[in-house]
Amino acid sequence: MDAVSELVKNLREQVLATRRDLHRIPETGFNEAKTSMYVAECLKSFGLEVQTGIAKHGVVGLLRTGQPGPTLMIRADMDALPIAEETGLAFASTHPGAMHACGHDANMSMALGAAAVLTQLKTRFKGNVKFIFQPAEEGPGGAKPMIAAGVMENPKVDYAIGCHLWAERPEGCIGVRTGAFMAAMDRFDLKIIGKGGHGAQPHLCVDALEVGAQVVAALQRIVSRHTNPIEPAVVTVGTFHAGTAFNITPAEAVLSGTTRTFNEETWKSWEARIDKVVHGVCASMGAGYELTYTPGYPPTVNDDRMAEVVRRCAVQVVGAERVVKPELSMGGEDMSFFLKHCPGCYYCIGVGREGAAPLHNSKFDFKEDLMLLGVETHCRVALDLLG
Repeated sequence: MDAVSELVKNLREQVLATRRDLHRIPETGFNEAKTSMYVAECLKSFGLEVQTGIAKHGVVGLLRTGQPGPTLMIRADMDALPIAEETGLAFASTHPGAMHACGHDANMSMALGAAAVLTQLKTRFKGNVKFIFQPAEEGPGGAKPMIAAGVMENPKVDYAIGCHLWAERPEGCIGVRTGAFMAAMDRFDLKIIGKGGHGAQPHLCVDALEVGAQVVAALQRIVSRHTNPIEPAVVTVGTFHAGTAFNITPAEAVLSGTTRTFNEETWKSWEARIDKVVHGVCASMGAGYELTYTPGYPPTVNDDRMAEVVRRCAVQVVGAERVVKPELSMGGEDMSFFLKHCPGCYYCIGVGREGAAPLHNSKFDFKEDLMLLGVETHCRVALDLLG
């Protein structure tokens, strides 16, 4: 296994250069044309079988050993965020209004680095490694349409891993968690329909703003009074727009929000529960409503055995004292769809340091050498499972 560390070390400049190239060309969900072309060319240069145009811009690279055995999937997300970059980096975004502020440039670079290393080591293991580069993780979600397009078949994927930078953990840690790791996330959009009129004549109106305020308060009681208090859950109203002037009672109010939970049953119940609350409040106040509930991603749940494999390999990379159990995250991640199809583990690389900007921030950056931890862990997991 020392050969793995040596190959990863020798690949350092290539991994850093790849990250910088990708960082310059950030593209938002389902717009990753340049990014997918770059990724595909890298995979072809390693000699992999490459498929492109899956779920619009998804890319798959298949490394075959020629020996019968299982197939491991290594997944990376490709999309950037609609944020104007303020890092001042020499390789900052060249696309105005878009930035790799969530580290997906690193996720791709780690997977491509692992592809380069494992290609050189393919005589040491059996089966296949399938590298999946997925569009639109930040929304509306590229994993599900990639699965529908057949990426988990031909050859059938037996195991899956992926990793993400994690600003909540110190630099150089590797976070591995069994069971639930990230929450299910959905979106709801609500229009409340009242009756507008003069602000001096409220008795002749149905104030949509007031109804909306009552709805917001009532929605919070789903968690505080109708959900088991030992099970984390969130209902957040993120936008609320109503009214045009100080002396006009609004006829409409428009709200949107999100729900989060780790519990599958709670996740499946959100739409009915929210509709029941909104219906009750609106009926009692004489308003109508239109509710659009959009299911997002299921909970991200790691298989216990796969998490143990990743943990064991991570110890070989950074030592036992630097392998940690990350806290549960209410963030959502559509790696969850892949993990519903086969045993897998989604882990994280700690990049947190004093004074550093968090993920999804216009000034987010990280120490680039930390990507080598992900490259090596990916490779060691592959050799552990397929060797």
